Amino acid sequence: MKAQTLTFTAPYRLELIEHELPPISAEEVLVQTIVSAISPGTEMLVYRGQFPQNIPIDDCFPGMNSAFCYPLAYGYACVGRVLETGKQVDTSWRDRLVFAFQPHCSFFTTHHSSLVALPPGFAPESACFLPNAETAVNLVQDAAPILGERVLVLGQGVIGLLVAALLRQFPLEKLVTTDFYPLRRAASQALGVDFSLDAGRPDLDAAIRQILPSGADLTLEVSGSPLALDTAIEHTTFSGRIVIGSWYGQKTAAIPLGGRFHRSRIKILSSQVSTLSPELSGRWDKSRRFGVAWQALASIQPEQWITHRFPLQKAEDAYRLLDEHPQDAIQVLLEYSA
Repeated sequence: MKAQTLTFTAPYRLELIEHELPPISAEEVLVQTIVSAISPGTEMLVYRGQFPQNIPIDDCFPGMNSAFCYPLAYGYACVGRVLETGKQVDTSWRDRLVFAFQPHCSFFTTHHSSLVALPPGFAPESACFLPNAETAVNLVQDAAPILGERVLVLGQGVIGLLVAALLRQFPLEKLVTTDFYPLRRAASQALGVDFSLDAGRPDLDAAIRQILPSGADLTLEVSGSPLALDTAIEHTTFSGRIVIGSWYGQKTAAIPLGGRFHRSRIKILSSQVSTLSPELSGRWDKSRRFGVAWQALASIQPEQWITHRFPLQKAEDAYRLLDEHPQDAIQVLLEYSA
């Protein structure tokens, strides 16, 4: 069987490569993709060639290179249907809707243990948000918000919106978000946050101070811009926490650590979804966290943030949109013909 895989061949260059799939082994399955989601953060670093050269790709993702280098098939939010099962795979997998951390491809084979079966009632368009929901759950668990805290979330892309939606379930004193784009701020306001501010306004610092005169107890940085760390440090109060969920790739920025940060005992935490916090690992595992992520998807319904759908053959248009007109999009999907 022939499959098509979307491949990054150089900065700003994509190619749809057709290849023959190998026969499935005894413990593998064949999956036909229905829809996959583009990550406007991580994947745009790959699209622009801004990924670091000295770290391996997360080994949680099957079907990818072991390291960041071109040509690279990259993506991790595929939902499809199982067409065939190997001899040692329970036949109940056949015809089941499944999620997989796979690159954008029309068909793929994988070990059945790497699949996540969709719970009853979940549409493929909703299930492709699973990695983002798991990331948001991980961020909130690492942040550990406390009753009555004042919280600032920088960035309202899909991850930021999911984080804000989860934080809305806590009895916080105040929840404030920022983003450059009106479309995302409107989505944030629809969640019921107290304020969603334009990250590009010249008086942003003054506006945040007016809303949070004592500063934020907790700040989450999910904008994808290291420059946002300036804002995080400026508006996090004494002994507050900054949780960084962004992956900056090769992007850097000069961070003012010689000012109030030096005396403020601010804690800065890197949060990444591939692992669980050591403090939780005795009680939590990825399976339990997936369960919470599915519950979050059911309650938040992030499919409301799908702004564009492109057939796989028009993938270049999808990435060009995200690169050149990010203000017009929140979540972009690739669709696959039967």
